[in-house]
Amino acid sequence: MSGISDNLEDIAEQVRRDFTELDAAREKVLPGCREVIRNCSQAIRAVHRQEFERAVELLKTARRLLSETEQTVADYNALSNTGFFRDAQKEYAEGSILLSVVNGKPMPSPEELGIDNAAYLNGLGEAVGELRRYLLDSMRRDDVSRGEELLRVMDDVYSVLVTIDFPDAITGGLRRTTDMVRGVLEKTRSDLTLIMRQKDLENRLEQIRGDKK
Repeated sequence: MSGISDNLEDIAEQVRRDFTELDAAREKVLPGCREVIRNCSQAIRAVHRQEFERAVELLKTARRLLSETEQTVADYNALSNTGFFRDAQKEYAEGSILLSVVNGKPMPSPEELGIDNAAYLNGLGEAVGELRRYLLDSMRRDDVSRGEELLRVMDDVYSVLVTIDFPDAITGGLRRTTDMVRGVLEKTRSDLTLIMRQKDLENRLEQIRGDKK
């Protein structure tokens, strides 16, 4: 009977070695992913400040760091589906999409960004929240010139996301992101409608005052 388990310790030792290598790779990838997220967050902040050249440079740095982490992940498939790696890809998609839309350029594709489809779609959804923030900041500056354009983009994104009807295990929890986008879209449409009506009323009052002079 003892012969059956004679090699069990050898098997366990090999498993320990594999796990040790995987853990070392994970510890190597984690800081890189954090730096990707940090650079993307700063890029998004730069877009809101209309510091577009800085945003471009920060996203270039994020892409370089992401490429470095991808080289490690390629050797360890188990790391490709980890939350921290997907989050880094998602943040890169979010920043890149936001910058393109605000600058009036076509959205980059997952292939152009070099990232996973699920991470891309979740980043696309998160970008809608940042577009709302950008639009609200513009409205506070009394600038609604791009209001309808940006709202249309947000609406188009939602229209696409609701058609991606696959299990969360495949889409990375996209259903939750889509629900968030719907809420953001409804609030933004309401806010923009209100401010547009207010500006229209102000213009009419101004015209009436001008007619009376």
